[in-house]
Amino acid sequence: MIWDGAVVHATILLVVLAMLMIGMGLAFVRLVIGPSTPDRIVALDLASVLAVGIIAVYDISEQQPIFLDAAIVLALISFLGTVAFAYYIEKGTAR
Repeated sequence: MIWDGAVVHATILLVVLAMLMIGMGLAFVRLVIGPSTPDRIVALDLASVLAVGIIAVYDISEQQPIFLDAAIVLALISFLGTVAFAYYIEKGTAR
């Protein structure tokens, strides 16, 4: 059987996108039922990393490099949010 490169490429992208979506669902579940604030913060950070991955996979499938700019901006905002949450937790436990 001869494999068509475009079919294999589309299949791989679909499988990767499905795995990222499953991970996003599990991160959302952890965000909702997380027993503590740090658990919820880690789940939110994981969801943002998975969102960057989903944007990157979509960029590869559509061949539009402008989506990578959106992924970079989302990653930077996510990093700043994680630092802010860590600062909040550190200052909140000192009382």
